[in-house]
Amino acid sequence: MPPYPDRPYLDKVAPEAWKAASALSASVTDNASRMGLSVAETELVKVRASQINACMFCLDLHAREARNAGIPQQKLDLLPAWRESTLFTDREAAVLAVAEAATRLPLSEDSHADLDMARGVLGDEAFAATEWLATTINLFNRISILSEHPVRPRDANGELIR
Repeated sequence: MPPYPDRPYLDKVAPEAWKAASALSASVTDNASRMGLSVAETELVKVRASQINACMFCLDLHAREARNAGIPQQKLDLLPAWRESTLFTDREAAVLAVAEAATRLPLSEDSHADLDMARGVLGDEAFAATEWLATTINLFNRISILSEHPVRPRDANGELIR
């Protein structure tokens, strides 16, 4: 049980703002696809930012989406240590570097170096699309954290337990 069970859900109290945020997310995701990012790369960004922000609702959602996109469980398990792993491709490392830089603001010298590397790997269009993805998931992390959206238990297949 959340410590403040009477907190309003931002999406329920301000449905027009939620609708606008959802439209932004759909547009950013569509743009990412057009700019050459795979669904798996998109989900890696969302999971990594949600890990850093400790957003349980978004982690629950996007870890499932990542598995559905074909990301092996082993990669998801190693995601916090991706820099030490040889399992991630150059493109995956690039999108993860962008996710971390965009989530851990302000930008540091290391963040600038990561962003330069990522831009070189991804090219301008995919790089900008990745920054938009990271920015957008950070918005949704904050909405879910402030709303204290609950996570319901699921079985091994991802089905809700009633």
